[in-house]
Amino acid sequence: MSVQTQEGNPSISGSVEKQSNHLGLMSFAHFLNDGSANYLPGILPAILLALHEPSAMAGVLMAALLIGQALQPFTGIWADRVGGRLIFIFGLMGSSIGGALLGFSHALWVLILFLFVIGIGNAMFHPQALAIVRSSVNQKRQGLGLSAFLVGGELGRGVFPMITSFIVVALGLANLWLLAIPTLLTVPFLLRYAPQLPAQTKKSRRIDWKKHAKPMWFLVSFASLRSLIIYGVVTFIPILWHARGGNLVVGASIITTLLVVGIVGNLLGGHLADRYGRRPLLIVSSVFSAVIVALLAVVSGPLLWLLAGLLGIALFASVPVTVLVGQDIFPENRSLGSGIALGLANGIGAMLVLVIGMFISSIGVTGILVVIGILGLVDTGIAIAMPKIMTEHHGSASAHS
Repeated sequence: MSVQTQEGNPSISGSVEKQSNHLGLMSFAHFLNDGSANYLPGILPAILLALHEPSAMAGVLMAALLIGQALQPFTGIWADRVGGRLIFIFGLMGSSIGGALLGFSHALWVLILFLFVIGIGNAMFHPQALAIVRSSVNQKRQGLGLSAFLVGGELGRGVFPMITSFIVVALGLANLWLLAIPTLLTVPFLLRYAPQLPAQTKKSRRIDWKKHAKPMWFLVSFASLRSLIIYGVVTFIPILWHARGGNLVVGASIITTLLVVGIVGNLLGGHLADRYGRRPLLIVSSVFSAVIVALLAVVSGPLLWLLAGLLGIALFASVPVTVLVGQDIFPENRSLGSGIALGLANGIGAMLVLVIGMFISSIGVTGILVVIGILGLVDTGIAIAMPKIMTEHHGSASAHS
């Protein structure tokens, strides 16, 4: 899909008020999707206990949840070809219904099956939704607009672990189905009011994979290590807290702090990248993330919540920037670019969490967090080495034409 076709689409563009309404609706859908798809860490200790599984299974379950996100490049190509809005709406339904069914998992294989459903739904939601949002905002404020959309997702990821932990403690795992109700009430509004993307035409430019290979490698490498940090922390911090004698709700609140305070990073990241450039933000974000993760491994008490909040700001400041970079690498297929920047990278990050989780019995959770911090420094090196063209703002122009 050409950039010009998307940004000139009359079904998307409109008055400032209409664009704001669209952005608000899309952000709420993002809140529901990411909340449903990411609350597992908050109740992971309870699920492992209910199924009589060891802590070492945490990495396996998180990988099962997140590996489906590696499908996002494919759902992105599909979304660009067919246009419309149904793909992201069905994705939202898949994430929500899959999340609602987790409480009915009577065996490990059933739980993994439901986690795959959530992952596939998540993979369907993001590429098309991200492309719609970028095409719905003023070109000069795309970073800020995309940040506002991402805030909805981060709120969901932050709030839902707390909500689900309360439900599990008060009502039991079987009542997680309650979380699907808001989505079922929202879908009719999305079907009526959500913006639509135009379908690709025969005149649309083909994807030049050879031309995009080098910048794509840098992008995927950086974003995959960032995903490893995010998913590693949200997976292993609650387990560390529980191992130290803490209760489920309080452990989940650490993750909630990281994700909710991370909203500040989302908003600042897009704005600062628009103003000062993408490369400085990526470098500073990765340096602070590496240092804070290493500190999380050794501190206790209130400092855990303070560091979790600072880590959220540092990590999520780079998310809108990498999405924009992905869309600029693939201006002819922005849904694909979004899918690579988020989905493929998240899938690889999930696999890395699985690999690192295998060593939990030998080096412990503290050792796992130290390793993750070291990999954060590797991420800094990747940001420094990125080609200049990747970190320049391209607007509606092709990044590589």
